[in-house]
Amino acid sequence: MAQTRKLSESVHVAPQLVEADFAEIANTGFKAIVCNRPDGEDDVQLSSGRAQELARMYGLEFRYQPVVGFDVTEDDAVDMFDRLASELPGPVLFYCRSGTRCTILWAQANAPRLGAQTVIETARLAGYDISTVADVIEERAQVGAIDDLPAETIAA
Repeated sequence: MAQTRKLSESVHVAPQLVEADFAEIANTGFKAIVCNRPDGEDDVQLSSGRAQELARMYGLEFRYQPVVGFDVTEDDAVDMFDRLASELPGPVLFYCRSGTRCTILWAQANAPRLGAQTVIETARLAGYDISTVADVIEERAQVGAIDDLPAETIAA
């Protein structure tokens, strides 16, 4: 089975899945799978259509949220990741080519709640170096901190 890495109780990430992974993923207790890898990035990758068939065959929810590498910091991609992580039954397994893209999306979505250093360290402990987007994660954490302040504090 593809090596899954836990980022939170409800979110795990993995590199590209192959057909044989789906039975084990279901048997491990995952309830949903999200593919963040666009179809056609590699000639030998499993298509999202086939992944959806396999997920359903094993009783798993499946969503296709393709994110091109350079779009990984776009608000729409981060917001959709956060929505899927919140709405799908968990635990949810997100996958892409290496798992890094999914981890960066998770870190950005959670930075406002957990703080930049916490999500960067969580990613590091899971085996992902996301320091190349640390500035973006810090900005997202600051936006969350500002959103949590009383309105009179922001206006001052």
